[in-house]
Amino acid sequence: MSSKNDLATGKIGKLLFSLAVPSIIAQLVNVLYNIVDRIFIGKMADSTIAMAGLSTALPLVTLIMAFTQLVGVGGAPLCAIKLGEKNQDGAEEIMTNSFSALIISGVLITITILLFQTPLLTMFGASVQTLKPASEYITIYALGTVFVQIAFGMNAYINTQGFAKIGMSTVLIGAIINIILDPVFIFGFGMGVKGAALATIISQGVSALWVLQFLFSKNSTIKIRKQYIIPKLKVLIPIVSLGVSPFVMASTESLLQISFINQLSVYGGTLAVASMAILNSIWQFISMPMMGLCQGAQPIMSYNYGAKNYERVRQTFKLTFKCCLGLSFTFGGLFIIFAAPLVSVFTSDPTTIRFASWALRIYVCGGMVMGAQNACQQSFMALGQAKISLLMALTRKVFLLIPLIYVLPIIMGNSTIALNLAHPVADLVQHAGKVFAIYFAEPVSDTLASLITTLMFVRFYRKHLSVKALEHETEQ
Repeated sequence: MSSKNDLATGKIGKLLFSLAVPSIIAQLVNVLYNIVDRIFIGKMADSTIAMAGLSTALPLVTLIMAFTQLVGVGGAPLCAIKLGEKNQDGAEEIMTNSFSALIISGVLITITILLFQTPLLTMFGASVQTLKPASEYITIYALGTVFVQIAFGMNAYINTQGFAKIGMSTVLIGAIINIILDPVFIFGFGMGVKGAALATIISQGVSALWVLQFLFSKNSTIKIRKQYIIPKLKVLIPIVSLGVSPFVMASTESLLQISFINQLSVYGGTLAVASMAILNSIWQFISMPMMGLCQGAQPIMSYNYGAKNYERVRQTFKLTFKCCLGLSFTFGGLFIIFAAPLVSVFTSDPTTIRFASWALRIYVCGGMVMGAQNACQQSFMALGQAKISLLMALTRKVFLLIPLIYVLPIIMGNSTIALNLAHPVADLVQHAGKVFAIYFAEPVSDTLASLITTLMFVRFYRKHLSVKALEHETEQ
């Protein structure tokens, strides 16, 4: 660990800045990495159909990413805690077991998608028109699943050691290659959506090689060791237990996308489904910077929690909370103000721009308070509180948002308020009020989830991290 990133003694503000800024940049680049395909696909002929097809494939892409978090993001805080306890062998065993598990899960996921993609895509809402582009994209993308697992899952072990700039480079390298290859394959070779998927898996393959060469090098504090290469249940169970929360967050994102697509296809048709891909892309500009900030805070909190230096844990959380809330409020406000220019980046179709701009203003307004939810949720993760973190992960999407997507159109879809707010696009979709209600489910759940998660962390903080609680524990 370099003196610049001294997790034990460095000044919290400067340390968080040095770790978080590269992580935030990496996450913003990761956003570009994820959406550049959609930007180029939006410029194709029949872009609305192609974009709608991509929307139906995205739940599978999201599910692939979920498995990287199950063992990658799940193991990284435990690895940092071991380092805080000066247990390097334990840290290396966790990382190496995660590496093996990522490869195994990657192979299994690839086989499953290749065998069952048609019924899965149909279940996700693919129509006769959109099934072909969705299948073309996911077939090629699935072949690069192992690259995705390694590039993103193992990159968490670079960040947790405090090498945030190296972690940022992993994403940056892949994004640059993807941006270069996308127009070449999509337009130059005329491959369309297949070209977008091919460019993505090539870039992820290069990122995976970058991660592995670092983790095997002398520059890494901990190494992948051959004596730990065969996974052990006693090591994997704690990793998976902690990783269940981010896995559920990501996999329920897949379920969430399916719910949106199914409901929008019924009430809004292809236009609403295509717009959902654009909204998902723009939403990442709120969620990913906060994720990067929390990734920067995670090594500091985990290391010092393991070292029982609770004052540094408290300081780090408070600063992270304020910064996350500031990010979400700023980005959410900007997206509401500049909705049309943002949407026009993804499509040149005037009808889609008009509809998606209206939808975006509704969709992101609750995101302005999501910083509170993210800071508390990720802090539970950093402190090894798997059960609470999982519960909070389920609260926003499974207990609130998904039910609201189905319930709100029924109870308010034909109300005067819904019809008036849907008036700007009433001539574009048949059931405009119900479509408004579907989008309105997002800010309602975001606001409620932020309040619940914050209250839960305040309760945990007072019981386990406050000065009074620790003094009482010492006296006993």
